[in-house]
Amino acid sequence: MFVSARSFEEYRAMFSLTDRDLSLRILDCPGGAAGFVAGAGERGIDAVAVDPVYGSDRERLGELTLKENEHKHQELLERREDFVWTWFDGPEQYTRSRSRAARAFAADIGKRSERYVAGSLPRLPFAERSFDLVLSSHLLFSYGRQLSEDFHRRSLLELVRVSRWQVRLYPLFLHADTRRYPALDRMRAMLAGYGVTSRVERVEYAFFRGEPEALILECAERSALPKDEPEPVADTGSHDPVRWRHLESPARSGGLP
Repeated sequence: MFVSARSFEEYRAMFSLTDRDLSLRILDCPGGAAGFVAGAGERGIDAVAVDPVYGSDRERLGELTLKENEHKHQELLERREDFVWTWFDGPEQYTRSRSRAARAFAADIGKRSERYVAGSLPRLPFAERSFDLVLSSHLLFSYGRQLSEDFHRRSLLELVRVSRWQVRLYPLFLHADTRRYPALDRMRAMLAGYGVTSRVERVEYAFFRGEPEALILECAERSALPKDEPEPVADTGSHDPVRWRHLESPARSGGLP
């Protein structure tokens, strides 16, 4: 799995965030090296990010992400036709935007470390209903091949647990693919059993060629959620260390995050 530095503006588009949405208390899970919380702080927005990479190496994340952006740039040039260039004008703008976001993240995590909490799904270090709105991108559904259905079920319930109002997830298709996550309907049916209604909405953001859709979960009227489940068997992918491709062998594999 990769750590990316998506910008505040990308978040607004991915999750169709309105000014009203941004007046709420927001959680970004997983936050990676995104510039969302930094941009939120500049605008007086109450936002927190959680990610397992906010542990011992958090000071190096900005530097590593900038190097990763440089590594990706050549691949973007070589594979330009594989991506949708409606949000970004082209590889140059993409790389500039991600690098700005990485620098904003690095500066903010140094100044406001309390806004970046070490933690990971399917168990988050927050009390029930700690946030109004929970945003989650490019983990659940995206890594449907690597992460089991049980991991998805437990993680979705955990995101619902810490939300008072809504959870929004983007995208709904598999990483490096254009197909929706195969178990999406089963996940939605499972959530409905706890009183969590859901809907799919099209958004004004695209980079990969899959459908630009987000899943909206309504959490305010949910019933009691299951508690004290035993820890799952370690899930390949969910506990893997972050892989920085510019530190790997020259051979490339897979798509861009």
